[in-house]
Amino acid sequence: MPSTPVRVSAAALAALTALSSLSACRDSRGGADASGGTVKIMVGGIDKVIYLPAKLTEQLGYFKEQGLDVRLLTEPAGAQAENVLISGDVQAVVGFYDHSIHLQTKGKCVESVVQMADVPGEAEMVAASKARELPSPAAFKGRKLGVTSPGSSTDFITRALAVRNGVKTSDYTTVKAGAGQTFISTMDNGGIDAGMTTDPTIAKLVSTGKAEVMVEMRTEEGTRKALGGLYPSSSLYMDCAYVASHPETVQKLANAFVKTLGWIKAHKPAEIAAKMPEDYAGGDPALYEKAIGDSISMFNGDGVMKPDAAENVLKVLAQFSPEVGEKKDQIDLSKTYTTRFATKAKQS
Repeated sequence: MPSTPVRVSAAALAALTALSSLSACRDSRGGADASGGTVKIMVGGIDKVIYLPAKLTEQLGYFKEQGLDVRLLTEPAGAQAENVLISGDVQAVVGFYDHSIHLQTKGKCVESVVQMADVPGEAEMVAASKARELPSPAAFKGRKLGVTSPGSSTDFITRALAVRNGVKTSDYTTVKAGAGQTFISTMDNGGIDAGMTTDPTIAKLVSTGKAEVMVEMRTEEGTRKALGGLYPSSSLYMDCAYVASHPETVQKLANAFVKTLGWIKAHKPAEIAAKMPEDYAGGDPALYEKAIGDSISMFNGDGVMKPDAAENVLKVLAQFSPEVGEKKDQIDLSKTYTTRFATKAKQS
């Protein structure tokens, strides 16, 4: 017998459409893993060498290789990037791991899903004219110290250096100095005596003789000396609920970033610099290549967090942060990072 065509009334069709839309909405807010859609990632300073893997992954085509539509955005400081994630405007942040611990004290759950670096990749720089009278963090008292912004990781580590060297955080003045040329200009006009920054700003300051490295934290040796152990920094961190509800998307992001970390380990600074946008060199390709070379050892190659390193970050934060210090024993580090995505990416 011939089949009878199924007739759907306009009302029924409208109901089905509404149900489909509701399902899609529920998926985007944390239901089953979404297939497609743009993943927005906020980077805490996209031209900083410490966050180089974000743009490099895009340049190498690894996001597209995973079938991802990724949009990279940028904020000059990690504190602002963190706020955009919490507000739900982006799905991920490339920023410092320490924010995930600090946020837990405020009842927020974010976790590092790819831990790119085991050290800060930063240096405390002192103006050349102040180097003799300000040789170490022990002399911070009464000084104007630059950070990207209050609440940023440069602020956290500056406070840590002060306390670990017997100086109270109330004994010096914190100055929002930004990064790059803004930081350099602030130091030039005497707005800061010293400050925490990253490459390529470090390379520019040293090459021009405007500043010297006071505390080196671009290497494992320097970081252990300054902070008593490793201090994991650059990471891909995301809201815990998003990670739980979008494991396929998170895994694809991990696959892309871990592949980039491996690529970095297999190539020279000149080859890495050549893959980056031309304007990142700031008109001085040789200096940009040097900046990459000076910081590149910070990247771990596999994206996997070292448990003892995460514990040291908690220990360091508790030394100067009242919020972390008061809740240190209640903080669950297992909720601040996961190794499952990076480990699977490494094996694939």
